[in-house]
Amino acid sequence: MNTKTYYQLVAVIFSIIAVLHAVRGIYQWEAVVAGVAIPVWVSWVAVLIAGYLAVRGFQFAKHRRKG
Repeated sequence: MNTKTYYQLVAVIFSIIAVLHAVRGIYQWEAVVAGVAIPVWVSWVAVLIAGYLAVRGFQFAKHRRKG
């Protein structure tokens, strides 16, 4: 797998994560991990972080030459 494909794949994965966290935030879905309730605001932080990483991944893929 070349680096451009890698960056595209990572960007798509982070995009999916950002969308899923946004859906959780919009619908106020409950999340419990190991018996601890995770507040919805954590998903909004995750949207920002995953969204940023997705954008950067697509930017790197666009400016990366094959190889």
